[in-house]
Amino acid sequence: MQTTLCLIKPDATKRKLAGPIIQHLEAEGFSIAAIRRVQLSKAAARAFYAVHRERPFYEDLVDFMTSGPIFALVLQRADAIAHLRTVIGATDPKEAAAGTIRAKFAASKQENCVHASDAPETAAVEIPFFFSTADLLA
Repeated sequence: MQTTLCLIKPDATKRKLAGPIIQHLEAEGFSIAAIRRVQLSKAAARAFYAVHRERPFYEDLVDFMTSGPIFALVLQRADAIAHLRTVIGATDPKEAAAGTIRAKFAASKQENCVHASDAPETAAVEIPFFFSTADLLA
């Protein structure tokens, strides 16, 4: 089993899409090891997205991710990271494959409903940002 992080972003929570997104994830064979609804502070969003600090969209991303509550989920399944990246689809919903979360639910490249860890090393940093080891259920 592999674990990965998925965030359901503020645009999706505002549009009451958390349930359909979670249902989609479970239908794809993911088990939820942990879930939490949180409101990120500016400092937390800046820390989480620090890898993008030098990019022109960084402050807009921080503003967006602090605009409302999110759901943080730790998901498990075989090949979880690669499979989740396939299931969510391309960042730009216009380029996302039919049937993916972003193709079905995203409004724009920024308001794309979900974040997913892109590698095992990333997941190893991102999961503890939201959860302790004691929070994770097998």
